[in-house]
Amino acid sequence: MQSIQQQINQLAKQFHTDTIKIRRHLHQYPELSGHELQTADFIAKTLYSYGIDSHKLLNDTAVVAHIEGKLQGKHCIALRADTDALPITETNTFDFISKNKGVMHACGHDAHIANILATARILNDLKHCFAGTITLLFQPSEEMFPGGAIKLIEAGVLDKPKAEAVIGCHVSPEIETGKIGLKSGDYMASTDEIYITTIGKGGHAAMPEMFINPLMIMSEILLELEHFCQQFAPKGKPSVLTFGKIIGEGKTNIVPESVRIEGTLRTFDDTWRKQAYQEIETICKKIAEKRGGKVTIFIDKGYPVLINDEKLTRQCEQIAETCLGKQNILRLNYRMTAEDFAYYSHYCPAFFFRLGTQIEALDTNLHSANFDINEDALIYGPALMTSLALNLLKDESDMEQR
Repeated sequence: MQSIQQQINQLAKQFHTDTIKIRRHLHQYPELSGHELQTADFIAKTLYSYGIDSHKLLNDTAVVAHIEGKLQGKHCIALRADTDALPITETNTFDFISKNKGVMHACGHDAHIANILATARILNDLKHCFAGTITLLFQPSEEMFPGGAIKLIEAGVLDKPKAEAVIGCHVSPEIETGKIGLKSGDYMASTDEIYITTIGKGGHAAMPEMFINPLMIMSEILLELEHFCQQFAPKGKPSVLTFGKIIGEGKTNIVPESVRIEGTLRTFDDTWRKQAYQEIETICKKIAEKRGGKVTIFIDKGYPVLINDEKLTRQCEQIAETCLGKQNILRLNYRMTAEDFAYYSHYCPAFFFRLGTQIEALDTNLHSANFDINEDALIYGPALMTSLALNLLKDESDMEQR
């Protein structure tokens, strides 16, 4: 008689061809954040074909479903996939490239959806083996502030039934296919967008006595902000204050009225994060006033730090070792990129891991125009997600009995 893990592995392999078809279909029809209508419709129809009812939220861009185990139990585990694509023109040449010009699943969210759909199919076939509820979250707008996660939380999707844990993953081309990466505790950085405009007095470049140069004000601000971050960011946890865009609409002989820069603040220390907001404003105003100009600062406060619950992460690591083998579990370091999955981690225990999707002959990265995955990962991902859900439900039931 097969064990539950053997049944899971067998079903993941049995459904693999269909899972690839789903991922490729989604890859052909990507949709940007807030516009995931066709994607949500496809997800709902696919779930219905498996015998799983669902409902839509957030203007029909999100899909939520529940799978009830046939054994008696009241516990709940949530599984999340993000569904939006990026404004990137694809350069791949395979036959399922994006049909939506200028839009591409360059971050692997098509694989995330396929992964959870395959997991749902396996779980639905194994309903007789578990007690409790699996909540499936197909969430839009991960790539754009304020993100879809916080909106789903506010809509109460984790409350009825109450989720004891939320599990999510992200594909990773840096990790060998068949392996996963994880980190307990603080894992992914908070992220804020910083917009600063210096206002001077425009004029002819040959007449410095007649203008106040906003470029020079901004130059001093940039140097001082860099010094501030290097000197005062908390030690032991990385922080980044980086500006990647500057706009000064002057010419060789024209000093503009204003200059604008755009950048990002990322950290793992929420106390320092709030202090940095105040210090950025103080530095900018002091320098602008000293040079006779003005400044405006807008900080778009983004996603919080993503925290992998330590107890839950230990449990998930043990389950992953059984499912994939201990040699296939990698320990990761802090990651300065951000994820709106972080909101779930501040609402209930959460675990977010990287799923290896490396293609040996392909030099690519997330958010690149030639991004692709090794589709063998669509066996390992569903098998692991299913194992995590079932074992965590079992652990909760065992704990209650004890």
